[in-house]
Amino acid sequence: MNTFLSLHRNIKIRLLTSFISRFVGNMVFPFMAIYFAKEFGTATTGFLLLLNVMASLSVSFFGGYTSDRFGRKRIMIIAQLIQIVAFSLMAAANSPWFLSPEITFVMMLLQSISSGFMNPAAEAMLIDVSTKENRQFMYSVNYWSVNLSIAAGTIIGGLYFNSHRFTLFIILTVTSLFVFSLLAFFMNESNTQSTSKDQTANINRFIRDMSKSYQTVMTDHRFLVFCLAHLLILSLEFQMNNYIAIRLSREFHSLIWNRSVDGLTLLSWLRVENTVLIVLFTLLVNQWMKHYRPHYVLFTGLVLYSSGYIILAFSNHWLLLFFMIIVSSLGELMYVPNCQTMLASMAQEHVRGAYMAVYGLVFQGAKIIGSLGVIIGAFLPSFGMAILFSLLSCAGIYCFYWSIHMKQQKIISKMINT
Repeated sequence: MNTFLSLHRNIKIRLLTSFISRFVGNMVFPFMAIYFAKEFGTATTGFLLLLNVMASLSVSFFGGYTSDRFGRKRIMIIAQLIQIVAFSLMAAANSPWFLSPEITFVMMLLQSISSGFMNPAAEAMLIDVSTKENRQFMYSVNYWSVNLSIAAGTIIGGLYFNSHRFTLFIILTVTSLFVFSLLAFFMNESNTQSTSKDQTANINRFIRDMSKSYQTVMTDHRFLVFCLAHLLILSLEFQMNNYIAIRLSREFHSLIWNRSVDGLTLLSWLRVENTVLIVLFTLLVNQWMKHYRPHYVLFTGLVLYSSGYIILAFSNHWLLLFFMIIVSSLGELMYVPNCQTMLASMAQEHVRGAYMAVYGLVFQGAKIIGSLGVIIGAFLPSFGMAILFSLLSCAGIYCFYWSIHMKQQKIISKMINT
């Protein structure tokens, strides 16, 4: 508790606003695909959701640069105002008096754009006001709150989305207003290097400066190797909702405690187990990790995490699967905070927003590999997919090792030159 209270006020506000936004957002957004599929059809919905992702990703590059130039707080407030407008109109378009799926989608697209605009600024702000000593704790608490908010929000949304959709959109709007007030009146600007408007008023100079920012990021080879490493490892997690889900639905059927259980039911139990373990043991594992060197914890966590998904790729023994979720969850708790701490140490101060925008590509790339797993799994047997998962994990772990090695080589070369 003392460690949490000692965190910078911006961190505490961001942890609170992130938890509230995710908690309420997960009452709605996981079910929007089903909503749009009923209104527009499955094929059209797939295209619309892809457009959503691409729009958010594209705007994030603009948001990352502008947060470096004009300040984190200003960008976050503008994005939050856009979200208030989007949620208000989504509520109006799903009221008892008026229904418009078209307006709902346009406003959802606007909300995705605002999220893409805000996220690099929010992530860069956390790095700005944290220290090497408290970053691992900060990211552990953030990871814990994210998992808790997603789990709780999804459960409530599953119960009430169809019957009380208008009420949920009203709650989203009120929550956005509350988050805006916290950002506007209690959060401090963390980017002291931001420039004034007149220095970037010329559009040509603005574009040129933005290009230079991203050129700095794209020539940071250690950072790019780190991004590739995390992409490869994270892609295993996205297989849970893709190849692993399909495999279990086809192959698994067993009696568990005298109850007939199919693959989808087992999958839901495994997800609940993972979430409960993350929520209950995040802070405990964080305290335990302090006694060991970060790099040892990182690589041990990567091995444990990867081994869990490798077994999930082919095994149909339910006891083994439940055990491997424990193993992979422990690995997740060990590697994620260390991975995020590494990221924070790499992001150069004057272009942190740009670094966070590029880092956002990791999640999109992992989603793509997760989708490709379904296609490849149609041709490879389960043991073949397990071998493929093993290759992905080994490549990811090696890239993490190489990224750390590049840092050590850089330090040695500096010592020699001095």
